[in-house]
Amino acid sequence: MDKEIRERIIALVKSEVVPAVGCTEPIAVALCVAKAKETLGCLPEKITAYLSANILKNAMGVGIPGTGMIGLPIAIALGASVGKSEYELEVLKDVTPEAVEAGKHYISEKRISVQLKADAPSKLYIEIVVEAEGHKAVAVINGGHKDFVKVQKDDEILFERAASTTNEADADDDWLTLEKVYEFATTAPLSEIDFINQARELNEKAAAESLLGNYGHSLGKALSRPLGRGIMGDTIFSHILSSTACACDARMAGAMIPVMSNSGSGNQGICATLPVVKFAEENHNTEEELTRALMLSHLTAIYVKQSLGKLSALCGCVVASTGSSCGITYLMGGTYEQTTYAVKNMIANLTGMICDGAKPSCALKLASGVSTAVLSAMLAIQGECVTSVEGIIDDSVDKSIHNLTKIGKDAMDETDRCVLDIMTSK
Repeated sequence: MDKEIRERIIALVKSEVVPAVGCTEPIAVALCVAKAKETLGCLPEKITAYLSANILKNAMGVGIPGTGMIGLPIAIALGASVGKSEYELEVLKDVTPEAVEAGKHYISEKRISVQLKADAPSKLYIEIVVEAEGHKAVAVINGGHKDFVKVQKDDEILFERAASTTNEADADDDWLTLEKVYEFATTAPLSEIDFINQARELNEKAAAESLLGNYGHSLGKALSRPLGRGIMGDTIFSHILSSTACACDARMAGAMIPVMSNSGSGNQGICATLPVVKFAEENHNTEEELTRALMLSHLTAIYVKQSLGKLSALCGCVVASTGSSCGITYLMGGTYEQTTYAVKNMIANLTGMICDGAKPSCALKLASGVSTAVLSAMLAIQGECVTSVEGIIDDSVDKSIHNLTKIGKDAMDETDRCVLDIMTSK
């Protein structure tokens, strides 16, 4: 593969596979608050958050790291008090019990207002306005979880740029195809791609630390206990489900545990990493094979998200588990053709799984996604593939992917609105 293309892909992966502490939507809001507070120069007397519907949906029911609390108010309060924008998606890593108590007091004083931005220019839009001592500062994130497009103090615009279309559905993504994804992952010099092993280190640690507590619905623990082993067996399959669910349990419950995210989602990062790692460990694959499989998994997820967009009505585990199915197929000794089979099998099964916000029960969806990933890889390695006469599958694997993302981005918009209406009317 041409060196220029390799370098472009590496830059893309490094921008999309990054550490994150906590669910990325409320954390992105906290990041924007921190930037606005830093611009203002003091603790705000009042904070107003104008958020797109998808940001609201994903921030309502998820735990905020180090707080034992859920939702936006505490994330906003802590973003203002201890958040540092230089930490990006680890903006709240300096949270202390004292800061949490101060944050609760700040909330009780009714200083925070959260409002829906009905005319938001993208599904990922955050606008924070902070005020104190007669001054005002504004920070705006648009398109990506850490993509600032405007910073302003009083009447002076300190920074402004157009929103990036990278990884949005209208981006120019013709330069990347699944075949190029596979070629890059399987042939690039190992020294150029071994950075992807950081995802293994962080996400395996998150899964292990989850077993030390009772997080969320404890699905990962349930699968690893005697009852779970008795039902599911002590198998590679059950270990994949348990490890993936464990990391998600802890993250969604607000554990102060960093994970490696993918395309702005920690759950997608977990889902693209741990099934591949667990399979490789128990299948006795080499370190090089695991590295290449991880790159294949993560880059496949990134490729799919380029036409889907950062946030949508389609559950992100559909995208990430499609990546992990490709990685597992490769670890089974699969060819590129068999990898395309795995992708088609995944799309035939999981298309339409809704995203109803970030929350502890996401672990159930991840378990469904990765179980399908294993089944799809097993069929693919045997040469079995859902054909173009069945449903939305096309002869072209890339067209099949775009059929999936078209449904997730466009056809499910009304689903997204209905889900948000249900969530906000309870």
